[in-house]
Amino acid sequence: MPVTKFSTPEKYRYQNGFGSYHESEAVSGALPIGANSPQKPPFGLYAEKLSGTAFTAPRHENQQTWLYKILPSASHSAFNEREASSYNTNPEGHKLHQIPNQLRWDPFDMDETVDWVHSLKLVAGAGDPTMKSGLGIFIFAAGKSMEDNQAFYSADGDFLIVPQHGVLDIQTELGKILVRPNEICVIPRGVRYRVELPEGPVRGYILELYEGHFQLPELGPIGSNCLANARDFQAPVACFEEDTIGSYTILSKFNGHLFAASQTHTPFDVVAWHGLYYPYKYDLGRFSVIGSISFDHPDPSIFTVLSAPSPRVGTAIADFVIFPPRWLVGEDTFRPPWYHRNTMSEFMGLIGGEYDAKTGGGFKPAGASLHNIMSAHGPDSGTHEKASNAELKPMKVGEGSMAFMFESCLMVGVTEWGLKTCKKVQEDYNEESWTPLEAHFKIPEGVRRISNLVDGDVARGAIDIGKSVNGKGATGEMEKGQLPHYT
Repeated sequence: MPVTKFSTPEKYRYQNGFGSYHESEAVSGALPIGANSPQKPPFGLYAEKLSGTAFTAPRHENQQTWLYKILPSASHSAFNEREASSYNTNPEGHKLHQIPNQLRWDPFDMDETVDWVHSLKLVAGAGDPTMKSGLGIFIFAAGKSMEDNQAFYSADGDFLIVPQHGVLDIQTELGKILVRPNEICVIPRGVRYRVELPEGPVRGYILELYEGHFQLPELGPIGSNCLANARDFQAPVACFEEDTIGSYTILSKFNGHLFAASQTHTPFDVVAWHGLYYPYKYDLGRFSVIGSISFDHPDPSIFTVLSAPSPRVGTAIADFVIFPPRWLVGEDTFRPPWYHRNTMSEFMGLIGGEYDAKTGGGFKPAGASLHNIMSAHGPDSGTHEKASNAELKPMKVGEGSMAFMFESCLMVGVTEWGLKTCKKVQEDYNEESWTPLEAHFKIPEGVRRISNLVDGDVARGAIDIGKSVNGKGATGEMEKGQLPHYT
């Protein structure tokens, strides 16, 4: 059944559709008809435009949303830098280790002392949010809900949130979203929100996209359906608070630093909205897997849920890829991922279960791995041995498991926190995984070695082959170092 069975029931209503033009109102008649910014919007509301792309972006890329608020977002005090000496999530502000070694992390620790904002730890990244280029990869592990009078937004990029443990109850300006393990959530740049933890501590992964926005991958010869279907993405419906005399704090992540401003009205006062720029979530259990039904298996790009393309066609700043439960039926095929070196960087995480391409328990839920550009990797020795000798009958792999990958065309640097401070890097990852691989190469008796030299064995062999093909052999004189010419 293509739906995850969650232990925590859904509590909110949603609008369905990826990239759809949505509109929602929490009070009937709050949306203006036939105009975006009338002289007097309904019910004394303020019209405010939230722009996720330049006004002049091509129509198919343009992402804007009109908000109808009790008070505009501009009504706040000046922003002041906060925790300047300790809060910095900009990759450019960190010592990054660009290294070719294969890396794997043990599960990251819970931290019940911090809220959402302060739980964000930059593990790796590339680029610079000030130039709107690149990405950041984070671990979050929080134990406290944000304060009731706080809201947070990132001016740096879009957050793709992948929970591994616990439940996130997210109140955004445009409505509320409940996010559970095996769901993902995307909160666009600039959208203000508050995170509550209704069931205690949470932990998971975040990819912050500094450049562009996520979109569904092209399907090409697959056709019009499968992979992540547009109808399965869910956007919130309008839901607002009414408070114009309270005390509220707006926290801004701006170039990786934390700033704070105060205001006397709730930031969650959007009574109605319409547009293309909004948060959304997706149940990974609804992903419709494509695979081979004969021999070999396609590239792992067939598991792409969302993609953020670079200016080079077919190359992504970031792809979000999953490895869900699926059937394998390929004949005479090595079924796990083959050994490879990739021009893309691959950061993997495990939401739950056991990843089918690894044995021995080294890759655990809440852990991670990084195989950077051209760093060779593939199945460990145990997996190779098992798969090479398995009976190739139809089998389902990944039952009860969900692994994912953040893939990027960029060389990803690892922060000091990710490499050393967290103390989670497995120092023996390479030695345990691939050093035990044994050479099985053997030339059967009677099989002839073929020389690569133009004189000697190759020339003599060529003459023999020529005679056997046409019975005539070479014609004319052949100088030393030349291959014969045949008639």
